[in-house]
Amino acid sequence: MQRASQSISNIGAALAKAQAEIQNPEKSLTATIPSVFPREESRTFRYASLASGLDIVRKCLSKHEIATVQATAIEPETGLIKLTTTLLHASGEWLASDWPVCPVTETAAPHRMGSALTYARRYGLFTLVGIAGDDDLDAPDAGSRSAEPAPTNRPPQSGTNGQTPPAKTFQSARKRANHAHVSVLSAEASATLRDQLLAELDGLGLKDDLDAWTLQAWPKANSLTPVDGDKVRTAFQERLGRRQMTSKTDAASDELRQPIATPEVRSRIDKSVLTLPETKRQRDRQHLRFVASHPCLVCGREPCDPHHLRFAQPRGLGQKVSDEFTVPLCRAHHRELHRASKERDWWVKAGLEPVGLARQLWLETHPLPVVPPVQEEDDANGPAAPPVASA
Repeated sequence: MQRASQSISNIGAALAKAQAEIQNPEKSLTATIPSVFPREESRTFRYASLASGLDIVRKCLSKHEIATVQATAIEPETGLIKLTTTLLHASGEWLASDWPVCPVTETAAPHRMGSALTYARRYGLFTLVGIAGDDDLDAPDAGSRSAEPAPTNRPPQSGTNGQTPPAKTFQSARKRANHAHVSVLSAEASATLRDQLLAELDGLGLKDDLDAWTLQAWPKANSLTPVDGDKVRTAFQERLGRRQMTSKTDAASDELRQPIATPEVRSRIDKSVLTLPETKRQRDRQHLRFVASHPCLVCGREPCDPHHLRFAQPRGLGQKVSDEFTVPLCRAHHRELHRASKERDWWVKAGLEPVGLARQLWLETHPLPVVPPVQEEDDANGPAAPPVASA
């Protein structure tokens, strides 16, 4: 988020003069991004260190009476460490920009927090001043260029200031990998392939294997021009929608044609009494909504999420613990707890005993049944007779 003083005429004029003189720092470091796919090669890019960028920025901005300040603070609402980069002019005007660094829990790992802070300082400063410090990997023609191999005489991947290369998301890495290995056809060849794919798609019946056609045709569609590729994708989405609609109609017809049968009462085995008992995992959406209506156990804020206590029951393959072991937590503390490595230690540090609190909430929506008192029997004369009202 960018902020500024009420007037920025002086600092704007000074910054415009400084940007006419400032140059991008030399990209002297090389980072390698490992591929998430085993058959695809890793990609490298060059970037400038924070130290080299600071040298250029300070020398240029100081000539025009502009100073740079970078300070950190902790946001109580989200629990994030925030970096604020500020440009101060001699006239008293200023420009500032905020950049998220990492959760406050990362302070337990100083090296990771330092790497994230160095990364944030470099990007925050370079963005606010208006210079570029790394290769542009997201340019439209990035697919036509092969990744430059890392020279042997370059510095190590992490810079001298402890900087860690930025992590890339799965989707962006997959997209760039596809562009790097697939060449776009010419306009004429793309139109021919587009017509062929559309004809194959139209020829498929409603019950044909659309997935098999997709696996065979989609690699070809990646080589089409953007316009032709959009046409094929649009036709595929329409074809997929028709198949889904037909499947729903057939299922509804089959359900109507089935005879109405009386429900068969089957005895269920209580697996909790077997030699090797199985843990019961009860599900109750009404109870989850009831738990979410309560304030957060830690800070008392609302609204809340129903958090399942993972240590309350043995772990199951792809299964959560029973809904009876849920407690209300606000969104910030819910995320912080999921990032914690040991949930028991997190609750001990918060000074709470969540299992007992979860049990109290469960008993409010599932009260124990009231057992009627047992009538006393007369050992000699059988069951005691009810009292007779006097006349």
